Amino acid sequence: MKKINILLFLFISFVQSQGIIGQQTNPDNKYIFKRGSYDGIGKWYMGREIAHVMGFQGINWLERQNRDKEENVSNLINNMNIKSNDIVADIGAGSGYHVFRIAPLANQGFVFAVDIQSEMLMEIDKNKKSKNITNIETILGSEKSVQLNKNSVDKVLMVDVYHEFNFPIEMMTSIKNALKPNGQLFLIEYRGEDSKVPIKTIHKMTEKQAVLEMEAAGFQLRENMNNLPWQHCMIFTKK
Repeated sequence: MKKINILLFLFISFVQSQGIIGQQTNPDNKYIFKRGSYDGIGKWYMGREIAHVMGFQGINWLERQNRDKEENVSNLINNMNIKSNDIVADIGAGSGYHVFRIAPLANQGFVFAVDIQSEMLMEIDKNKKSKNITNIETILGSEKSVQLNKNSVDKVLMVDVYHEFNFPIEMMTSIKNALKPNGQLFLIEYRGEDSKVPIKTIHKMTEKQAVLEMEAAGFQLRENMNNLPWQHCMIFTKK
């Protein structure tokens, strides 16, 4: 009997050491590391290689004069149907190109500009000070968290940034936590289905791939507003 108890103890200890009992799935198990594109980080998620993050040195490209014409940013902002009291979070806000177009519409609400590069946030802070805008707050996020409170935002905007998340599982968990139960997620990505879009393939996403990854994160596609020249405008809600 004593021998049986010892064997049982050893078996349970082995199972626990393998993470089968009492542990959550480690997200890293869902990432694959292998050689890939020069513009990728060699890390894959659900069949897609993750792209390098565009550095703050690209601010001039973000603020280029013909951006609104190329991407019809005005149409994108209209798609969001922003209410005056909305709380909006721009994840990967960069230099604030979209933030400063959203803030006047949410004039009784607030806009969180989240980025992992302090240089980007410094640019936003400088501009909001010079323009005397008081309803924008910059937040330094991390590779795994947007650093927002639970159920704190009505709308989340991600423009050409999701495909650069080094930890998409953790980031989408954080975003889902921050989004109110009836909130909306606006995922904007260059159309991977369209070879005419003049962007490197690794910086594009197909609707099929986006839906696959968002569903894994607990979101469902409500609509893809196919009214932008180069990009998908996919609206997701929590399942």
